[in-house]
Amino acid sequence: MSQYGNLGLPLIHAGKVRELYALDEPGRLLMVATDNISAYDHVLDTIIPGKGIVLTQLSLWWFEQLADVVANHLISTEVPDEVAGRAMIVESLEMIPIEAVARGYLTGSGWAEYQESGRVCGVSLPPGLHDGSRLETPIFTPARKAELGEHDENISFEAMCAQIGDELGARLRDTTLAIYAHAEQIARDRGIILADTKLEFGLRHDGTLVLGDEVLTPDSSRFWDADEWSRGTVTSFDKQYLRDWLVHDSGWDRSSDAPPPVLPAEIVAKTRERYLAAFRRLTGRELMLG
Repeated sequence: MSQYGNLGLPLIHAGKVRELYALDEPGRLLMVATDNISAYDHVLDTIIPGKGIVLTQLSLWWFEQLADVVANHLISTEVPDEVAGRAMIVESLEMIPIEAVARGYLTGSGWAEYQESGRVCGVSLPPGLHDGSRLETPIFTPARKAELGEHDENISFEAMCAQIGDELGARLRDTTLAIYAHAEQIARDRGIILADTKLEFGLRHDGTLVLGDEVLTPDSSRFWDADEWSRGTVTSFDKQYLRDWLVHDSGWDRSSDAPPPVLPAEIVAKTRERYLAAFRRLTGRELMLG
């Protein structure tokens, strides 16, 4: 159900975090980032106040940083007052049903897969790596997008190409790794490690590959404190803090059919601060949410 039905615009899609509305002008959509947060394929009942503004404003900043690397779907930030700061007007694209993931460090589902097979999405990695290891060369590890509430499926490059074609698959891989390389250096210069990130792309009518959705936010990326990582620990500026609380401290059984619990105020506040810290450290600006 839409959180912004008072906009008076047709809702055409509601995802875990974002809502897309049709505009009168063909080829344009209003994309709104809500304050919802998801974890382990669940949209939690508790919101993180102002989170949608952080995601939108950080994505806008990254679009500027990546302007020479890839085209993006942004048209305008002149949006209705009800969603000011958390929305943008974007191109309507033919979205590619692949999560394009770049990993420069081994963690998360990649670490779990490596422990089982020594590979991640079909990419062989050297033995002896640990959770948090830096990879000698960043790798592209696509995932097949799942329906809302289902888990995206990690797949090999070859499986992705069988689905979308060799030429488009190669473009997706090369563009994803180029974005990661550029962004990783920007983040490193600011004392942040960009461990991994997932991107979404669409196609214009002329076949141009366009970066869509959000980009390099704490929802779609793992950001670590570089100094802490060098000392052998990980301090994250993303939703890993929330994930850790859910699986280690909340009492919730992830393997059950039970939904995640309501978040305590302390967890909400600390998660929110991590998102704001990511914005602050990357952009050098304060984001006032009220």
